Amino acid sequence: MLERLVGAATTFIVAVISAGGYTGIVVLMAIESACIPLPSEIIMPFAGYLVYTGRFNLLWAATAGALGCNLGSVIAYEIGYFGGRPLVEKYGGYVWVSRRDLDMADRFFAHFGSAAVFMGRLLPVIRTFIALPAGIARMPRLRFHIYTFAGSWPWCFGLAWIGMKLGEKWETDPRLRQWLHRLDAVIIALLLVGLIFFVRSHWKNRLRAAA
Repeated sequence: MLERLVGAATTFIVAVISAGGYTGIVVLMAIESACIPLPSEIIMPFAGYLVYTGRFNLLWAATAGALGCNLGSVIAYEIGYFGGRPLVEKYGGYVWVSRRDLDMADRFFAHFGSAAVFMGRLLPVIRTFIALPAGIARMPRLRFHIYTFAGSWPWCFGLAWIGMKLGEKWETDPRLRQWLHRLDAVIIALLLVGLIFFVRSHWKNRLRAAA
């Protein structure tokens, strides 16, 4: 099942970027930043491979990825901004968001301030969900988008650069293809484990709250 998930995600990503070019990168990275776990660790390295083939420019690919992060983050940010903590406290249980999560987000932003968004964009998994607490904390929109872009660009550039360098050996080293396939499987497995842990812990919290 895991290999089918990896294959489906990879096929979707390749098809979108192949058909849409830079726009495809923007769309895929927007999906990831809208709290939908579509791994940028697959998206941007493939874009980097296309840099190697000559279709893309490395700087423009990284910029397209960062713009996609900004675009997708708008959805989660505005939900947090307009709904605020009362809305999330009332309905958050249906999407597995607890008061403990909100308290943690409040402390995170109280401690790091605007830098929380910048740092979060450089961290796997966290980068996908950082926009929601930023909206709840009512971080100024302009500052939010500046920090989102500033943190996303080096992340996208680094992954694309890795894909570009790996592309140089892709055609001549079959062992590299096997290694990358295993890496994709590890990424998907970690996402699934994290999701299972998240659901179990939050379900226990809901049962305690109901009791």
